Amino acid sequence: MLAFVRSGCTADGGIVGYPLDRLHEEVAYLSYHFHWPLEDVLAMEHADRRQWVEQVAAINVRLNEEAERPRVSW
Repeated sequence: MLAFVRSGCTADGGIVGYPLDRLHEEVAYLSYHFHWPLEDVLAMEHADRRQWVEQVAAINVRLNEEAERPRVSW
């Protein structure tokens, strides 16, 4: 299916473009948490990379919530 692009061109489906700043953010996030090399993160499929980002973010949220809970000491 052809998609109309803002410039007036058409594209044959798929992702026309992914914001470069978002890509940099995802790469930095995964590299920071896993110490994965830049080449490995960039070689990932977009959907796989997004899934990893979502999973790490969920873990971070859970850990932060646990850290904020008051500790009970007897």
